[in-house]
Amino acid sequence: MTTTIRVSDDIKDRLERLKRDDETFDELLDRLSRDEKDIDAIAGSFDRPEDEGLAESVSRAHEELHKSLEERMERSEQ
Repeated sequence: MTTTIRVSDDIKDRLERLKRDDETFDELLDRLSRDEKDIDAIAGSFDRPEDEGLAESVSRAHEELHKSLEERMERSEQ
């Protein structure tokens, strides 16, 4: 099924800047709309002794990526 979503030209331009070269708009929106809980759920699944510290590393990487995305969005609005 396909749905048409209307967005302003400014929003479309911003989305195009965030879109990877090999990515469709559908894939972009899927990537951007993933819930933070997705990464936290993955990080929380590392509870074996050999994985000690891995959950924290994954959560920290997620926070850094989220901050980077916010900064890119702010720059694209200027």
